[in-house]
Amino acid sequence: MSNRVRRDKEDGRKGWAMVFVVVSLFCIIFFAARGRFQAPVSSQAVSLVLSPFQQATDWVANEIRYVTSVVWEVSTLYEQNKMLRNEVEQLRGINLQANEALAENERLRTMIGYQHSARQFDLVAARVIGRESETWSSMIVIDRGTLNGIQNDMPVVTPQGLVGRVVEAGPNSSKVQLILDPRSSVGTIVQRAESRVTGIVQGDMDNPTMPQMVNIPKNADVVEGDVIVTSGFGGIYPKGIIVGLVSSLKNDDGGLLKIGVLESAVDFQKLEDVMVITASREAPPEPIKPPVQTPGTETDPVTGERIADQKAEGQK
Repeated sequence: MSNRVRRDKEDGRKGWAMVFVVVSLFCIIFFAARGRFQAPVSSQAVSLVLSPFQQATDWVANEIRYVTSVVWEVSTLYEQNKMLRNEVEQLRGINLQANEALAENERLRTMIGYQHSARQFDLVAARVIGRESETWSSMIVIDRGTLNGIQNDMPVVTPQGLVGRVVEAGPNSSKVQLILDPRSSVGTIVQRAESRVTGIVQGDMDNPTMPQMVNIPKNADVVEGDVIVTSGFGGIYPKGIIVGLVSSLKNDDGGLLKIGVLESAVDFQKLEDVMVITASREAPPEPIKPPVQTPGTETDPVTGERIADQKAEGQK
């Protein structure tokens, strides 16, 4: 019984399918024949029947076109974005190189200006290529050596001030002991004309970034803000190179002397380029200007005699 009911349902479905096919063919034939004969009623019927299909077809076509355009735009934007990212990376690299070149150019311009102003020195420019970071030692390595005329104990400077001295000169590179090294010793003097107090500048293990000026008498005329320069004593460092400023003063352990803590003129954390003094000459003295003489009391600059007396002697 169940099989018979099932077959009846299947036959009913097949019948409805045949009816749908026949109606569809009928509609298609009439739709194709609309241009051959006049059949207003049939044409309206065909249009009425096919209208839902046409709307569905148009909607599907519009959606396909929309999706296609969106996919194309997304693909185009992706490619453009990729190209723009590459251009941004290239421009960023060019910008970094330009900034580095600008900074290097500024440093070299400053060094060249110092070479022109410090004519009493023969200078060899060098670049810092290494650094020793031990707390008890402050050393840098430069890219100049004996092949460039560098020798041990030659002073090393920048336009800002004193850096240190060469302690180990190799053929193509050299080690430089900074004034921050506790083992260093630089003879110095207070630049202020009213003071001219001398002392020794050396590194401080407890404060590696700020050297100290020691052996200052307790009652010496040294105050905060004084400029400290090399004294020329010892034969290594020429006289007059700035070392730093007195940041603070304190008494030593014995209480008989005081110590000046210095803010170094050179920023050793940013040290990239230096100059080695290969020869030093004393700066030529300024020409002596004769004092203004009172009328009637002028003297001959050669003989030293009064001009008025010379004239009187000539008249006799």
